[in-house]
Amino acid sequence: MQQHTTRVNPSEETIKIGPLGIRFVVTGEDSQDSVSVFEVRVPAGQKLAAPAHKNDAYEEILYGIQGVLTWTVDDTPIEVGPGQALCIPRGAVHRFDNFGNEDVKQLAVISPAIMGPAFFREAAEVISASAGGPPDRQKMMDVFRRHGMTVAASPLTPSST
Repeated sequence: MQQHTTRVNPSEETIKIGPLGIRFVVTGEDSQDSVSVFEVRVPAGQKLAAPAHKNDAYEEILYGIQGVLTWTVDDTPIEVGPGQALCIPRGAVHRFDNFGNEDVKQLAVISPAIMGPAFFREAAEVISASAGGPPDRQKMMDVFRRHGMTVAASPLTPSST
């Protein structure tokens, strides 16, 4: 029988992906694949460079801690600020942008835990390999696919508001 150790932040790891900071605290390995939990830090004025996508087999729940992040879900902009939660259902095309002048911190919960730290590590490698230029779209699409996501056929673009 496998022994489980209960502890705070069992999978503490911070991953930088471009200007974003992703801080994992719980992964599927910690939760019998039921959830992944991580903080997302988005600098003020940062528009997401990654393409809009949909989660094929999991829900993504966001909870605002600091600042306001604008999520565009199926073409509808939704602002999520401190104390607010948003559940992005499977199959909804989405992306986010920080249009504000304050850094954002949100907590993300992925259930079931199909997407975890490996996605962000692999995406960071593809972005690094681009040496400041646009990342290789096919390689990025492959990373998304391996981690339960599909890049949107007609990507949503950041609005200029």
